Order: sequence, then C-alpha cells, then structure tokens
Amino acid sequence: MKAIIETGGKQYYVSEGSVIFVEKLEGAEGDKVVFDKVLMANGVVGNPYVSSKVEGVIVKQGKQKKIKIFRYKPNKRSTRVKKGHRQPYTKVEIKKIK
Repeated sequence: MKAIIETGGKQYYVSEGSVIFVEKLEGAEGDKVVFDKVLMANGVVGNPYVSSKVEGVIVKQGKQKKIKIFRYKPNKRSTRVKKGHRQPYTKVEIKKIK
C-alpha cells in the first residue's frame, strides 16, 4: 500500500516499511506519529485530503550537516558576514497505512 502525505509544508511518497526524513516533529525516539493529511492512498486521490491515516514511529531526532552562509560586498570591510546553520529533522519509519 502506498500513500502521499503532507507534513512540514512538503509532500512525501511513502509505503509501509519506508523510512523518511521530515521537518522536526514533537516527540521522543520510539513515540508514535499519525499523519492525517493524506493526499493519496492506494490510488485514490483526495480533494484535497483522503479520509485515511498513516502511522509511523520516530526513529531519530537530529540535525543535518552544517551549511555555510557568506555575504560579501566588495570594497567594504563591514559587510563580510559568515554564518552557519544546521536544520533539525526527524527520521520516521512508516508502519501502517489505514
């Protein structure tokens, strides 16, 4: 069984047993997560959502690799800015599609 879910402003194509990386969700490792914004389930497309649910388990909470942001304007010393950012994520394993 396959489905398309929406979480964190993004859409994910999932099936039972798949592992996905989504924007950070509240919860600890081992907690259950229910995605109720299902756009398509088993070939049935919703308008905008289908009345099914997708259940998963949080495998890991973490941060991605650091990206470097550098702003620069030539001939001006004060505008050289170097920053870094690590985006938090949640690793979820899909258990069941209802």
